[in-house]
Amino acid sequence: MDDRLRRLADADHLAASGHLEVYEDVHRGLRDALTALDRHPGPPAPSGAPAPYDNRS
Repeated sequence: MDDRLRRLADADHLAASGHLEVYEDVHRGLRDALTALDRHPGPPAPSGAPAPYDNRS
């Protein structure tokens, strides 16, 4: 993520016409990072987790 922040700082040194390219690049990188997180879910729930409520009579 730090590389995305550094890339965003690049916009400070560009004319306004160059900002869009930087913003789109940063957005793409952040979106890719979030997508990667979705592909690698966290650890499974602890085995002592309560069973779902059963409301059958």
